[in-house]
Amino acid sequence: MAVELKRRLFTIEEFQRMAEAGILDEDERVELIEGEIVEMTPIGPPHASVVARINALFAARLGARVIVWPQNPFVLRPQTSQFQPDLALLRPRADFYSSRHPEPADALLVIEVMDSSVARDRRVKLPIYARARVEEVWLVHGVASTVEVCRSVNATPCRSNVRY
Repeated sequence: MAVELKRRLFTIEEFQRMAEAGILDEDERVELIEGEIVEMTPIGPPHASVVARINALFAARLGARVIVWPQNPFVLRPQTSQFQPDLALLRPRADFYSSRHPEPADALLVIEVMDSSVARDRRVKLPIYARARVEEVWLVHGVASTVEVCRSVNATPCRSNVRY
């Protein structure tokens, strides 16, 4: 006989309140994925290096024309997901998003750097970005030195695979 477990899913607001209340430690590496609190894989030196290089490139080339948003919260409404993409390029705002976390309409580009998270990023996160109508997502595979460019991600697979 199969046992059915009832799950309690969380909203973005509840997830944020847990962090504010200290239930979730600010250094704890977790994301809210469709209502479930999920541990993120630890960031190793190769992953951190790729993120730092991309960050430096965009900051140097684009300056104040965008806000470079590294490993910070990104809210995907109406779903119950809040990710921490490795990098996002956001439309500029005078308050630098101090009054709210950025959402898909704020993003010019979202980048996920993949090493041990390849399957999760492709099969779980990319479809959620697509449903939330994120315009462009890059999946950067650090080990293979490739970038999968996903434009107008409306649930279609990535169209480009560029080697760097």
